Amino acid sequence: MTYLPPPAEELRFLDAELRRLDAHRAQLLARRAWLVSVLQSAAPGPAAPPFTGPAPATVPRPEASAPRVQNVLLVLGGVLLTIAAMAFTLVSWGHLGIAGRAAVLGTVTAAALAAPVPLLRRGLRSTAESVAGLGLALTVLDGYALHEAALADTDGTAYAAVAATVLAGAWAAYGTALGALRLPRPAALAAAQLPLLLTALAADAGPYGISAALLLTATADAAAALLVTSPALRPVRITAAIGAYGTGGWGLLGALWLSWTAPGPGAAARAAALLLPASAVAVTAAWRTAGTAAPGTTGATSTTGVTGTTGSAGATSTTGPTHAPAAPGTPSPALPTLPAQPLTTTLPTATALLGILVLLAALGGVLRVTLPGGWAVPGELLGALALLAALRVPGMPERVRLGVAWACAAVQGIALLWALPLVAVALFGPFGWADRPWSGRPADARDAVTVHAPWLSHSGPALAVLGLLAGALALLVRNAAWRPRALAGAAVLAWAAALSLPAALELPYVAGLLVLGLLTAAVLALPVLPPTGTVLALVTSVDLAFLALADRTATLTVLSALTVLYAAASTRPRFAPLTAPAALAYATALACATGAAAGWQPPHTALLVLVVPAVAVAVAPRLATTARGACEVTGVVAALVAVGLAVTDAPVLALVLSSLGVLAAATAVRPDRRSAGYAAAALFALAAWVRLAAWEVTAPEAYTLPVTVPALLVGAWRRRRDPLTGSWAAYGPGLAVTLLPSLAALWRDEGWPRPLLLGSAALLVTLLGARHRLRAPLVLGGAVLVLTALHELAAYLVQFADALPRWVPPALAGLLLLALGATYERRLRDVRRVRDVLGRMS
Repeated sequence: MTYLPPPAEELRFLDAELRRLDAHRAQLLARRAWLVSVLQSAAPGPAAPPFTGPAPATVPRPEASAPRVQNVLLVLGGVLLTIAAMAFTLVSWGHLGIAGRAAVLGTVTAAALAAPVPLLRRGLRSTAESVAGLGLALTVLDGYALHEAALADTDGTAYAAVAATVLAGAWAAYGTALGALRLPRPAALAAAQLPLLLTALAADAGPYGISAALLLTATADAAAALLVTSPALRPVRITAAIGAYGTGGWGLLGALWLSWTAPGPGAAARAAALLLPASAVAVTAAWRTAGTAAPGTTGATSTTGVTGTTGSAGATSTTGPTHAPAAPGTPSPALPTLPAQPLTTTLPTATALLGILVLLAALGGVLRVTLPGGWAVPGELLGALALLAALRVPGMPERVRLGVAWACAAVQGIALLWALPLVAVALFGPFGWADRPWSGRPADARDAVTVHAPWLSHSGPALAVLGLLAGALALLVRNAAWRPRALAGAAVLAWAAALSLPAALELPYVAGLLVLGLLTAAVLALPVLPPTGTVLALVTSVDLAFLALADRTATLTVLSALTVLYAAASTRPRFAPLTAPAALAYATALACATGAAAGWQPPHTALLVLVVPAVAVAVAPRLATTARGACEVTGVVAALVAVGLAVTDAPVLALVLSSLGVLAAATAVRPDRRSAGYAAAALFALAAWVRLAAWEVTAPEAYTLPVTVPALLVGAWRRRRDPLTGSWAAYGPGLAVTLLPSLAALWRDEGWPRPLLLGSAALLVTLLGARHRLRAPLVLGGAVLVLTALHELAAYLVQFADALPRWVPPALAGLLLLALGATYERRLRDVRRVRDVLGRMS
């Protein structure tokens, strides 16, 4: 029969077998890994014996490659030959006759220009480039020599223009004939930068002609950069782009200066005629450079860009050769593409930005000399806003659209900065009435805001700018993410315009106050972003309050209206965190203004100000949590104002402090404001002390006993509720408040009642501490009792010390030290025993 082991034994057998198999598998995997490493590191052929000799010396690494050395040598050779040719032409030219001159220059130039042909056939391209560069330099010397020999009487500038034109054409033809050379055609394009400029200088065309020549040259360069698309002509494209930006930049600077300094419409129109074509060229170049990539693609190709016609996946060149897509599963051919350049993404946007700014500058130059009094800025802003419609042109590349948007935004920002001084005068001007309250009603609203600042002459155009910007933000921004921010910005701009409107229109003073009051109420109820509207309303109300300081009636009326307005707005929870403190602040100002208008002294006005903290205590519990703290802080500030007004009258100050103590005690009734009870106790104590000082009471016990008795009662109540409370926390503050000031007064008192009463009280406190085993009464009472006894015996001790001989005190001190030394150990034991007894007390 087959033997079947028990399950437990069979399980142990299976576990052991599995462990054996795992160990064997690990050995096989380790062996396999070693064999793979040996096969990978083994070199073909028989294995060489290990080398035990010295290590070979390290070969120095060359710091320059062979092609670089070759290029440096060729460039140096070409430069030296060019210098030699210049020296020959400038120095030795006069020693040869006409035939010799022509023969030498002609032979050398022809040889230098012809030498690249056989060099290219032999594959010496770099040498051919160097020799060709020498030939091009010699042609320049030939032109100079021709002028000096045969055409010395002609105008040098005109001859240079003709020579540059001829050289540009000749170099271009030479480079086309020898297509393998990369230098002649860029050199021809560089020479082509000079003919128009030199012609304008020779013809004395003036600044307009010179700018036109520079801009025409830059236009030709831009056309060359856009139209040359062959990868072999990349140096030509780069040279053309550099020429377009360099020459065009100088031309634009000149045209912009002419537009800015134009004395009349005719001059401005001529400058605009220079700027408008330049703007069109820049926008066209940006459009062609950006291509037709989908919005959001970062690697869109530049169809005729100046940095290469490459792009990211999915973007193709519209002017280069096209390739059909490969079939699935077949490898894609290796196309000769250049790496993507960062300029491919930024250059179209920058160029479009430049073009639109130039267009707007041309418009601004014309408007500046045709519109009076700063109205050119609103006209320029209207032009920028109108250009925003171009963003919806179908087919516009995303980068060009971004450049147009940035240009329009830049113009709007400049216009806003231009209009801000008007808002600053209207906003901060009323603060000048702080140092001259109730000095007289001004003539109009403009005089009210120009107390310490001059008025601006362009107030009307500045208001128009603010209105246009507000309308643009409210109407043109439709993006869901940016819509709330745009509406908030539009609200702020409209508020700034409305704030500046009374002064700009020179409304009567009362009408200006009414406009600002209505603006405060309207902005407070603004449905767009309530926090923004509340802040704007608060700023407007502060401006209105300072503006009303010019007249007493206006001050009382405005402060009353603002208090009622903000108190009514505080009933809405979303406004309460700002409006409730504002209502209390304006109520405080109204109380102070009412007292001043009634002719009251400041201490009597403080009693009226006390109404504000009382209202804050009553209203705060009914407000939301976010507004409760701000309301209470404002009430505390109003209380400090009341204390400051009453500080010169001690009886009134005591009344104010006691009233504030009542308010603090009422606040401490709330469960979340228990800590206000400490403030209430402190205020009551201060009120009592001020009242005693007003009664000319000098005994410190009159100040301390009213604090000591409640403190001891509170300590007893606390120990009754919590028996673990220590005597120092329960009775220490109350006892110290009375015993210590009385002890300090004792040393300045010559009478007997105070020492007797203080000593009796200290003895009673000590006995109570010993009876109930309380540390604080025992220590404080005992210390005060000992010091009181020393004070009473001080006179006798002094007399006794005077009667003793001079040697007695040192002798007594020596005996004391000996006695202490003899009984040191026992005294220490007694001290530890006293410490333990005190430690067992609470």
